[in-house]
Amino acid sequence: MSNYIIPAIIAFIVVAVLSPLFIALLRKLKLLQPIRKELPSNHQLKKGTPLMFGIILLVGIIISVLFLPTPFMYFLAVTYILFGFIGFLDDFWKASRQDPLGVSGRTKLVLQFLFTGSLLFYVISELGIETGIRITENVSFDLPMVVYIIVIALFVVGSANAINFTDGLDGLLGVVAIPTYFFFFVISDTSEVKLFCLVMIGCLLGFLIYNLFPAKAFMGDTGSLAIGGSLSFLAIIEKVEILIPLLFIIYFAEQLSVILQVASFKLTGKRIFRMTPIHFHYGLKYGWSENTIVTVFGLVSWICTFICLAYWRFVLHP
Repeated sequence: MSNYIIPAIIAFIVVAVLSPLFIALLRKLKLLQPIRKELPSNHQLKKGTPLMFGIILLVGIIISVLFLPTPFMYFLAVTYILFGFIGFLDDFWKASRQDPLGVSGRTKLVLQFLFTGSLLFYVISELGIETGIRITENVSFDLPMVVYIIVIALFVVGSANAINFTDGLDGLLGVVAIPTYFFFFVISDTSEVKLFCLVMIGCLLGFLIYNLFPAKAFMGDTGSLAIGGSLSFLAIIEKVEILIPLLFIIYFAEQLSVILQVASFKLTGKRIFRMTPIHFHYGLKYGWSENTIVTVFGLVSWICTFICLAYWRFVLHP
């Protein structure tokens, strides 16, 4: 266990110590968050907060590779970096041009599918991942190779963007992502996955010191898309696709709220929620503070994580 705890502690300390310096650098470079005009008034006050703070989480990638420089760890690192690169392009556009829209959605999707396809090819050809959905220990739903690739590619891109939607309140994604990484740490029998997940938890804990309300800096897509890509591929590698709707429940709820809101407004001219993603709805309709929303969403994520752990232990691996 110490093989994983020590790197995680180092990651926590390094992120906690370096973050003030990095935040100061972001301010000096004027890489600051523009705010969409339609967001609530309390969010307008956040304009000018340093953006791209998620870059600091790369400390976890460096530490993971230094402690366990294997081809599989390099794959996990590359997965994180590729999705983080897409987020970086979007954040840099927003910050440097003060354009809250960022890079076009089409450009981001093209890059996401391109990277996902390449990574899936490696997962299937080099790691030998089965092209089926495991339901129980002895029951799986087999899919033709082409169908599996299409379905999983859609899942990865959809999940990465769902996780990106979750990064909308101070500390929200960090608090919700920690239990998800914890799930993969517990279930994996692979040293690389265990180390990577625990180091990422250490990084996120150090990150949250500066990102909880009121945030001194924002993760940005640089961090949220990277987290989304890495968690999605961990689900594929560990063959727990059947658990994803519950394990990713907060992320999918955020994404689904946007889809339902748009569909409802186009079809009926009426909105289902006060504002989407759904975390805004709780603040506007019920008056919940950011800390309350983050706490409740984090608790839901932990509860779902433990339910998934029980299913994994008693159904998938009895």
